[in-house]
Amino acid sequence: MSDILIVDDEADIRTLIADILQDEGFETRQAGNSDDCMAAIADAAPGLMILDIWLKDSAMDGIDILKAVRRDNPDIPIVIISGHGNIEIAVAAIKQGAYDFIEKPFNIDQLMVVITRAMETSRLRRENATLRRRDGGVAEMVGASPSFRTLVAQLDKVTKSNARIMLSGPSGSGKEVAARYIHSQSARASAPFVTVSSASIAPERMEEVLFGREATERGIEPGLLEQASGGVIYFDEVADMPLGTQSKILRVLVEQQFLRVGGGDKVRVDLRVMSSTNRDLKAEIVAGRFRQELYDRLNVVPISVPSLEERREDIALLAQHFVETLNKTQGLPLRQLSPDALAVLQTMRWPGNLRQLRNVIERALILGDSSDLIEPRDLPGQEGPETSDGRSILSGELATLPLREARELFEREYLLTQINRFGGNISRTAAFVSMERSALHRKLKSLGVVTTTKSGGRIAHLDDEDDDESLEG
Repeated sequence: MSDILIVDDEADIRTLIADILQDEGFETRQAGNSDDCMAAIADAAPGLMILDIWLKDSAMDGIDILKAVRRDNPDIPIVIISGHGNIEIAVAAIKQGAYDFIEKPFNIDQLMVVITRAMETSRLRRENATLRRRDGGVAEMVGASPSFRTLVAQLDKVTKSNARIMLSGPSGSGKEVAARYIHSQSARASAPFVTVSSASIAPERMEEVLFGREATERGIEPGLLEQASGGVIYFDEVADMPLGTQSKILRVLVEQQFLRVGGGDKVRVDLRVMSSTNRDLKAEIVAGRFRQELYDRLNVVPISVPSLEERREDIALLAQHFVETLNKTQGLPLRQLSPDALAVLQTMRWPGNLRQLRNVIERALILGDSSDLIEPRDLPGQEGPETSDGRSILSGELATLPLREARELFEREYLLTQINRFGGNISRTAAFVSMERSALHRKLKSLGVVTTTKSGGRIAHLDDEDDDESLEG
């Protein structure tokens, strides 16, 4: 999209404009009628068109060509020229999406100013669209735990195909990062990655956002599906998509074409589709909130993304990654995590997963003291409870229990936390808590604590949570 297509039924005019543009360093092509014009566009979309309104011996006039090009190639700026121009034609052309209107005989300087501005506007529009599509496009996968390695191995298997992927996992676990990783390693890596935030788009606007719209007053406004053509469309939290839209998306998946809202001509697209969900879609289907046919189309390759609870061993790597990222993107201090702060992070609850961890690190960098280390006091909920002489205050539950029960409750929660901190590794846990491995096994058995494999890693829990349980080192 770098050359200029000149469409005029007068050969002298075409040649004159071409010579002027070539002297200014532009590449040009020429067409004397509508058939040649449409064939040239089909062969390769130009960077700009100079289009005469009146074309003798043509099946289409300039306005018809303008409508067709704006429908199928909305990014091509079109400058209209005419020797019979009047204000009505100019207004009609601008309403149909023309960049500008120049009347014959035209001033060469005026023509060059309009063309230069149109080319620059088109370039900026494409660059801005690309930046919007790729906003937040970091696809860096960070981790080393068994569950993380299992996830990456699954992602690597699907990067070279066009198979539809369904990523499932809790909110904030990194499903979109996983989808972007697949895209970045695929043959479509240089093409758009467009995210459809199903939960944040109002249901009444969903179709207009996805399919775009056509209107006489505003011309053509491409939707997200059209913007993603050639690349990936990613449906984030697809369970939030309205039922009516689900049926239309199903048709797009089958036909790879659709109608814009208010339009009459079908738009063809080439898309790879990825989706994510934090819900049980089978339960949503039973409840009548999700279409079985769409689920079958989207769930070709299901991949589970583990929660942060299932990959606690990665917290140190992830925390440092977020420190470095926030330093580069926001200029926050480049601080290290102290061993005690890291231990606190590895034992905290993470219902918000990676997103919550990033927020915790950002808060610590903004509100923490000026030292080079992030300490436990910089983390939320770690200010204490302490008395003025430094003694810890008992939680309400522990304070109401007899000593034996309180000790057992503390030991159970403490050991559950430490085992999960070390990814279910009993040997490492024993070394940290200063117990013999055999003694720790006996203690865990007495407390009813077991470990099981989940998402490629081992998770500690109470023995009434699962049927397939064992302790391993």
